[in-house]
Amino acid sequence: MYELAEYAAREANSRGRKYPESDAGLRSEYQRDRDRIVHCSAFRRLEYKTQVFVNHEGDMFRTRLTHSLEVSQIGRTVARRLRLNEDLTEAICLAHDLGHTPFGHAGQDALNECMNEYGGFEHNLQSLRVVDELEEKYAGFPGLNLTYEAREGILKHCSKKNARTLGDLGKRFLENKMPCLEAQIANLADEIAYNNHDVDDGIRAGLLNFEQLAECELFRQQYVYVTDNWKGLDSKRTKHELIRRMINKVVIDLIETTEQKIRQNKIQKIEEVRNLDQPLVGFSASVKDLHLELKRFLSKNLYRHEKVMKMSNQAREIIRQLFSGYMNDDSLYNEDLREQLSRVSEDSHRARIIADYIAGMTDRFAIAESGRIT
Repeated sequence: MYELAEYAAREANSRGRKYPESDAGLRSEYQRDRDRIVHCSAFRRLEYKTQVFVNHEGDMFRTRLTHSLEVSQIGRTVARRLRLNEDLTEAICLAHDLGHTPFGHAGQDALNECMNEYGGFEHNLQSLRVVDELEEKYAGFPGLNLTYEAREGILKHCSKKNARTLGDLGKRFLENKMPCLEAQIANLADEIAYNNHDVDDGIRAGLLNFEQLAECELFRQQYVYVTDNWKGLDSKRTKHELIRRMINKVVIDLIETTEQKIRQNKIQKIEEVRNLDQPLVGFSASVKDLHLELKRFLSKNLYRHEKVMKMSNQAREIIRQLFSGYMNDDSLYNEDLREQLSRVSEDSHRARIIADYIAGMTDRFAIAESGRIT
């Protein structure tokens, strides 16, 4: 074990849980958070939720679950090197996608459109809703009753309108303040993971190739190094070596740049981190440019690829069909959904319960349910 930095999140200084509980015993409070996340049903369902490619497209593509595990690995590495709280970082990384709909961002966008007149839908808020309210596992409280710091990290983005409804948790969005460093790490670990692993999935699907990717300087640098040093290496191993080196480059830069920013700002305690108006965890200017170039490339060449767009359009239509069907035909409800909806009368409350139900679906259940009701 390493000694935590003075500005790391510490269990002794935690803002605690909404519902008081006995001591965690053999575990730290943040380890308890992590364990509750791993054992919750929303986490298990991530195995069958899309990252980019719909789950039934193939067993080798990333899902929300494998993505969350990869984010956690990167986050823990960075936290350990910076002497921050690795357990808290891991918990945030594992929970960050719990509120994602089926079918990735296409599903979220479609559900947000459906919920437009009922307050909208945003997956960060939904992740918080999952851990605060929707999980039903414990006798003494709703949700998972996570620590304030874990909940803070899950809430990556939030509009000021929504922040006003969240009490202390929403204050930083209203006051333009920062979360703890562990939350900042989870944020960028997410970006590093999906940027680089979407390259892997894009190549695997035949939608991207090395020649196209060489337009991006981050990829090109590593491609030149790998092909110069391993002559005749097969394409599969070349791909994995490239992606490994791309991740390594940005992670090392993230650690070194963050260490430098901490020194420059003379950070001594966590309150000083929170009171800044800009995050401390970040890339150098040069690597940030490389990272953003790759991000733009993927947006243009992968996420907007004809095949992906076709899947996305189909996904949007499924979400719309489900929402419209449930809102207008109570004969479609299962027993649990019927019981929940029987407690409310206003359309806005009915819509939120239906959105919760749809957001919790896996890709394949949503496809099957759409077929059942249409």
